[in-house]
Amino acid sequence: HLGRGARISALVPSDLLVRSLSAMEHWPAFEKKMQAEGLNDTAIAAFKYNYSVLTSGASTMVPESAIAPVDSLPRMESLTAKPNPALLKQTLMLKLNGGLGTGMGLDKAKSLLPVKGGDTFLDLIAKQVRSMRADYKTDLAFMLMNSFSTSEDTLAHLAAYPELGTGADLEFVQNKAPKVTAADHSPASWPKEPSHEWCPPGHGDLYPAMVGSGTLDKLLARGIRYMFVSNSDNLGATMDLRLLTHFARSGAPFMMEVAQRTDADKKGGHLARDAQSGELLLRESAQCPKEDEDAFQDTAKYKYFNTNNLWVDLLALKAAYAKHSGALPLPVIKNAKTVDPRDKGSTKVLQLETAMGSAISCFAGATAVCIPRTRFAPVKTCADLLALRSDAYVLTPDFRVELAPARAGVPPTIKLDDGYKFVDQLDQAFPHGAPSLIGCKSLTISGAVIFSKGVVVRGTVKVVNPTAKPLTLPAGKYEDVTVDGPPLYDAVAFAASKHSC
Repeated sequence: HLGRGARISALVPSDLLVRSLSAMEHWPAFEKKMQAEGLNDTAIAAFKYNYSVLTSGASTMVPESAIAPVDSLPRMESLTAKPNPALLKQTLMLKLNGGLGTGMGLDKAKSLLPVKGGDTFLDLIAKQVRSMRADYKTDLAFMLMNSFSTSEDTLAHLAAYPELGTGADLEFVQNKAPKVTAADHSPASWPKEPSHEWCPPGHGDLYPAMVGSGTLDKLLARGIRYMFVSNSDNLGATMDLRLLTHFARSGAPFMMEVAQRTDADKKGGHLARDAQSGELLLRESAQCPKEDEDAFQDTAKYKYFNTNNLWVDLLALKAAYAKHSGALPLPVIKNAKTVDPRDKGSTKVLQLETAMGSAISCFAGATAVCIPRTRFAPVKTCADLLALRSDAYVLTPDFRVELAPARAGVPPTIKLDDGYKFVDQLDQAFPHGAPSLIGCKSLTISGAVIFSKGVVVRGTVKVVNPTAKPLTLPAGKYEDVTVDGPPLYDAVAFAASKHSC
C-alpha cells in the first residue's frame, strides 16, 4: 500500500521517452551527484529511467478500460506437484530488511523487535532457515537486502548465527536515490543537512541492487536459479517446498503470491490483467481514476491483492536486464514531500520510488497463486504487533508464526488510539506482555490504560479511559463489554492508600 500523495506511472511508451529527452536538461547534474556518492552504473541507470518517466508526461492512470479482472487462480492448497527437495540447492531465500520502523517510533531495523518468547523477527527467520536446512539436509541459500540504516545492527545481531554467512555472502545493500526539486525537476539541495538530499528508492530497488552489487551474477555462478523474496516483518512467509516445486515446474519467469481481498483490503492495490495482452499487472489506488473508484473497491470483481511474497527465476531476471538495456522498466511512484521531512516549510521535492511486485508486468508469462492468510502476517503498526505477540498467533515447531487454529484464518481486529502509536508506548501499556486474544473478535483501546497480567479478551471489547490519568485494567475475563469505569482503577492512588493503611 502506498502513502498519501503517491502517484504511479504506467509503463512509458518509447515515443514519450524520446519526447522526454528535451526535458532532461538537469540529468547531467543528477548523474554527477550520484557518481560522486559512489553509486554504481546500474543504480544510476535505474534512477535515470525513473527520472525519464517523471519528465516524459506519461499518464499515471490505469483506467477500467485498460484492464480486465483475474477470474481465478490456482490455490496453494490444490497444487498437485510433488514437492522436490532437490530444488532447494538451486534456491535463495531473501528477506527485505531495509525498514527502520520509524512509523512505530523506532530508530533501528524493525526486524530487531521482540515478537515471541523474546525472539525477534530476525531470530525467528534465522531459526526457520536452520530448521529447513536440518529437515532437508541441504544448505539452503539465505540473504538479506539491508539499507545503509539497518546493515550494521542486523549483521551484529545475526553474528549469533554464523552458519547463515557473513558480509557479502549474507547481505547486499539497497541503493539510495537523489530527491528531485518539485518546481523545476533539478537535484534537491539542502546544505544544512546534505543527507536530506537522498531517499530510499523503494523495494523495487531489489533488482538494480542485486545486479549492481554483483549479487545476481554470483548467485547464478553458484547454480542458484530460483529466488523467494518476502518482507522481514512477515513471519508467515517461509520457504515452502510445494510452492517452489510448482514455480519451477511451471517454467514461469515470475510468480506472485496473492491473497483473497476482503472489505478490509478494498482500498489497497489489486491484481488485474492487461486488456490487450492478457498479461498480469498490479493497479494501486493512486493509478485509479476517480470515476473508477467503485470498480477498484469491488472485491468481488478484483479478487486478489499482492502479499509481497514473490518467486523470481534469476535467469529470467538476467535476461530482462539485457532486454531492457540495463534498467528494468518498473512503474514509478512519485511521492510528494519536503526536502527536510520535519520542516514543512522546506523545499518541496519528489521522491521517485518503485515497488518490487510491479515487476510482474515486466515478465511475459508471469503467474500468480492464491495463498491462505497464514502466509501473510505483516507488522505495520503497533496493533499488528500486539496481535502477533498474543496467543491469537502460535509458533510452529519449524519457527513459523501463524494464526492459531481456533482463529479459523481470521485475525482479531485491534484498534488503538494515537497514544499507542509507538512501541515504547505499547510496552508501557502491556508490561506483562499481550493479553489473551485467542477468543477476541475486536479489541478497541482509547485513553491511557495499563493491562494487568492475566487479562483475557473475548468477543468484542472496548476499554475506554475518559480521564487524563493512566488507569489499570485488572486481571479477569472481559467478554462483549465496554469498560469505561470500574473495574478500571488508579494503581498509583491504590498503592498509596494501601501504604497509608
